[in-house]
Amino acid sequence: MTVYLVRRTVEMALVLLLASALIFGVLHLSPGGPFDELAFEKGRVSQAYIENLNRLIGLDRPIHVRYVDWLGRVVQGDLGTSWRVTQGQPVTELIQSRLGSTLVLMGTAFVVSLVLATFVGTLSALKQYSLWDYLVTALSFFGLSMPVFWFGLLLVIVFSLQFREWGLPFYLPVGSMYTVGKEGDVLDLLWHLILPVTLLSSFLVARWSRFIRSSLLDVLGQDYIRTARAKGLRERTVVLRHGLRNALIPVITVVTLELPALFGGATVTEAIFAWPGMGHLLYTAILASDWPVAMGILMVSAALIVSANLLADLLYALIDPRIRYN
Repeated sequence: MTVYLVRRTVEMALVLLLASALIFGVLHLSPGGPFDELAFEKGRVSQAYIENLNRLIGLDRPIHVRYVDWLGRVVQGDLGTSWRVTQGQPVTELIQSRLGSTLVLMGTAFVVSLVLATFVGTLSALKQYSLWDYLVTALSFFGLSMPVFWFGLLLVIVFSLQFREWGLPFYLPVGSMYTVGKEGDVLDLLWHLILPVTLLSSFLVARWSRFIRSSLLDVLGQDYIRTARAKGLRERTVVLRHGLRNALIPVITVVTLELPALFGGATVTEAIFAWPGMGHLLYTAILASDWPVAMGILMVSAALIVSANLLADLLYALIDPRIRYN
């Protein structure tokens, strides 16, 4: 196991190095810059002034020199400072200020989706080709095929705008985490979570439930399941202890790769509902050409993705005793 962990750590470091070069190159070679919009203010801002601003943040240097300098600071834990979003604020502090909001939203959606997907997928497998199975299959394909932004806007229109126009006694909020004046109110937070969690869960449940159903159907046809039933074990014990546990092995890969989203947030969802999290911050940073903020978020997300792959491999060995890493 030690040799395996050392080898995987070296591989992760190489992957992150390549990812950092790709992220830096794509952002810095993309057209436009943080001060290009000033060029449209003719008569007020000269080109020399814009070039001087670019010089102050180091954009006049060759790209490979800037990359080496940025990488050296990242290794030391310094992700740089914001250019536009919050001018002069360290990116690390900016990420920390938004991380809590994202963890609340994504953590809630993750737990709700995992519970619902496990229940729906298991029941669908046990009642194969029943009316319930056909209904779940149809809803899953519907959930997988819907564009996120379209469904999010539909939720806003129906459950917020239309509810108000219809004169209903309540409507669901669509902006921020709290109502003004109710900061810290848990019930108000839960009220604001309903629509974004519904949007995120609809896609996660649709995807995960199909994996769980397919995997459980494959396991329930194995010889050891028939042996367990022949021994007189209760059906609940057969399904939960012998069936579902083994069926979760391929599902682990799908679920653990969603863990980095707990940090990165759902960019479209947070933008639609004005949720003050990491996804909304990344969206704002890209629009403002604030590359240090965008690179900081993308690099931490890349680190979490490779770590999630390692976690998935370790969970394989934990769930299935037959798997060993030497």
